[in-house]
Amino acid sequence: MRNAIDLYTPPEPGMMEWQDVWSQRRTGLEKKQNELAGFERSATDFRYFLLSMVTGLLATPEYVRASLADIPGDHSKAIAKKLERQAVLHDAAKRFTFILTEQAARWPYLQGAAMAMQMDHLVSVSRLSNVRLGVIPLAGHMPVAPLSTFTVYDTRIATVETATGVMVFRDHRDVSAHLNEFAVYEEYAHFGQEARELLSSWGSHCRS
Repeated sequence: MRNAIDLYTPPEPGMMEWQDVWSQRRTGLEKKQNELAGFERSATDFRYFLLSMVTGLLATPEYVRASLADIPGDHSKAIAKKLERQAVLHDAAKRFTFILTEQAARWPYLQGAAMAMQMDHLVSVSRLSNVRLGVIPLAGHMPVAPLSTFTVYDTRIATVETATGVMVFRDHRDVSAHLNEFAVYEEYAHFGQEARELLSSWGSHCRS
C-alpha cells in the first residue's frame, strides 16, 4: 500500500505551493508529519530559522503536546509522528543548522519547570556532532527584521510558515533568497558554548 509520501505529487519547478491549515486538519495532522518526514529522508543539509517558537525536531514531548493543544480533536498520531521524526537528528549523514531568536527559545509556551526542561533539551541537542544550534539574543544591534519562520532543505526547497498555512517554494530564486537571508542571521547568532550559556541562563530564569 502506498503511503502519504508516495501519494504526494509536487508541483512543477518554479511554482509555489500553498498548504492551508484547514485542509491539513481535515485530512489529519499526521499526514503533514509524513510529508515532513519525506523531506527529511531526501535532504542532507537542513537550515531552520525559528522566529517565535521551537520546531518539532527540537521540542520535548510536553512542548509538542502544547503546540497542538488549541486544535480540536485527537492528535495522538501526529504527536507520536513528530517525536518519531526527531530520530533524524542522529543520522550522521545529515547536517542541521538551527537558528532561534531569543523570543523563539523563551516564549512561555509551558509552565516554568517544563520550559526549563525545554531549554535543557536544546542544550543537549546542540552537543550533537552534526547539529549547529545558534541563538540570537535581543541585546545588541540587529539591522534586519525577520518576518517569518522558514526552513531550507539542501538548495532545493524552502518552506515558510504563517498563521494559516505553509508556503512551499521550489524556484531556485526563492530558495536562494532564503539561503541568503539565513546567512545574514547566521552572522548574528551565538553558537556552541556561548549559545549553551544563554540557553542555560534562560532556563534558570524559568526555574526561578
